[in-house]
Amino acid sequence: MRTAMETEPQQDEKSGSALPTTPCSVVWSRGHAYVLEGSRARWVGRDDRGRPHAITGAEMQRRGWTFTRTV
Repeated sequence: MRTAMETEPQQDEKSGSALPTTPCSVVWSRGHAYVLEGSRARWVGRDDRGRPHAITGAEMQRRGWTFTRTV
């Protein structure tokens, strides 16, 4: 059985939605998951080699992001 989240189209920056602002929100960019770190307002994830990687919200907007993983 599919949930509403799986069947409804997801919004991304190209359709005009803003990045989430709730700490611990998860978004995907370039095949990697990023979590919003609340205390510093930065997005934290891992690079292609598994090393920690942090970027700002502005950089996340430039890179492109979605709520679901894309390849």
